[in-house]
Amino acid sequence: MRRNDLSAWVARHRLHARLNGAVAALPEQPPTPTYVVDLDSFDANAADLARRAGGTPVRVASKSLRVPALVERALATDGFHGVLAYNLREALWLCEQGISDDVVMGYPSVDETALRALTGSDAALAGVTLMIDDVAHLDLVDRVRASTGEVRLAIDVDAGLRLGPAHLGPKRSPLYDAADVVELALEIEKRDGFRLVGVMTYEGQVAGVPDEVPHERVRSAVVRRIKSASLSQLSDRRAEIASALHEVAELEFWNAGGTGSIEASAADPAVTEVTAGSGLLVPALFDHYRSFRPLPAAYFGLRVVRRPSGTVATVAGGGLVASGPSGTDRSPVPWAPPGLTLTELEGAGEVQTPLTGPGASALLVGEMVWFRHAKSGEVAEHTQEAHLLAGNEIVDVVPTYRGTGHAW
Repeated sequence: MRRNDLSAWVARHRLHARLNGAVAALPEQPPTPTYVVDLDSFDANAADLARRAGGTPVRVASKSLRVPALVERALATDGFHGVLAYNLREALWLCEQGISDDVVMGYPSVDETALRALTGSDAALAGVTLMIDDVAHLDLVDRVRASTGEVRLAIDVDAGLRLGPAHLGPKRSPLYDAADVVELALEIEKRDGFRLVGVMTYEGQVAGVPDEVPHERVRSAVVRRIKSASLSQLSDRRAEIASALHEVAELEFWNAGGTGSIEASAADPAVTEVTAGSGLLVPALFDHYRSFRPLPAAYFGLRVVRRPSGTVATVAGGGLVASGPSGTDRSPVPWAPPGLTLTELEGAGEVQTPLTGPGASALLVGEMVWFRHAKSGEVAEHTQEAHLLAGNEIVDVVPTYRGTGHAW
């Protein structure tokens, strides 16, 4: 075993002992999955994200947290402001709870009840910005609106890379060229009760794809070339769109980027703010980026429920598989203690998960195994509370979105 591998194993054994000790000290045993967030690592990651942004404000992606107390903690960090929400009912709730008065929707909404509530509240109209990319979104708001109050709007512009007929990047907005964006902006200006205040260009093919994966040197090199080409093409297109929109509306913000592309996005003259969320908790999919080395901050614990053999330990539950294309990288990673792997035949099961590897033989029935989820935020959909760890002690237990009675 190489020296750096040995060091990592020792660190994960220490983490196992630290998490186990903190949970064991609680007044009563919490349900599993037991969700723990390491505040020391969370705060260090927040400070590093702000540093990487270089003075450009960082908007918190609530989808990647889904714990109100953690959203507030991020917002209290120097360099952070505002929330990028993923559901309109969530956005309204964040405003009602006083968590933020600057919430931008990351996606369009066709929730008629929520749109009616938005247009019926002066506070919500002032604090929430809808995301649109189609005239149909305007028509829907007009059909259900509860008042003539002015609705704040931002236009989502496709930030993918086009190489001939190929399109690389998230399949989001139908708007790509400056002419298409300006056409929608002019339609907004013609209608009463709407105001264009922002633009979003999310380059997911840059922000959300690892580019230095062990044992995948060729693929990683290709990914880096794609990222470079994406940023170059997008910089030119952002400048063209910004110039064209300047004749139509006075924008308050231009949102871009994600955890994996903060430096590049912030360096673009058109961009006024960047978004980050996954970089605060650092799920397993964010382990292998060349430009930054964040600290894992979120874990969920499961208890060993039986020992089928001397080399297999089975934990109760475990099937917290991430969204996205099916593949082994979407499975949770057994992390502490080290030396554990999922089995190829069963993988991560809904009610039980067998684990093999050199670390399995030492596990006892009732002992905790700590996993990292592949994606950030999604683990909060499987538990009502998050245990906040500082040093070696659980210093608070706070509700997730589900713990507040909401499932968005």
